Amino acid sequence: MPRAARRLLVTGAAASSALLTPLPAADALEARPRDGDRLVVTVRDAGGGADGTYEVRCRPSSGSHPDPAGACAAVERNTRWGQDAFAPVPRGAVCTMQYGGPATARVTGTWAGRPVDATFDRRDGCAIARWDRFVPLLPEAGSVRERVS
Repeated sequence: MPRAARRLLVTGAAASSALLTPLPAADALEARPRDGDRLVVTVRDAGGGADGTYEVRCRPSSGSHPDPAGACAAVERNTRWGQDAFAPVPRGAVCTMQYGGPATARVTGTWAGRPVDATFDRRDGCAIARWDRFVPLLPEAGSVRERVS
């Protein structure tokens, strides 16, 4: 048998065996938890017993956070392909000049295979809206007027 024909036969056989190798079912791929979806949330000056440091793990939801399933769902809602779910308010954004209170939070860890190190506050309308998008990962915070009354 000529050398070229033998090479073609061997290449074809290898390709055929690769096609016959079973692939994992799509459901099995979806069921596998993403390693590393772990966040640590530190909240300060939120009041109402919300201050502290909490851990959240997702898929399945667990950790010391008061509502790990809700926290995971909040982050999922804010996750978009190719975008940082925890991105700060863009520079130059036009924000209302309202003060949402002294609460601050820092979120660190890993989400969707990416490192997370984000800070949150409630210094203006944009920061308040950003914070509120992550409730209940971050505690629901009332306005200063509600706290002072």
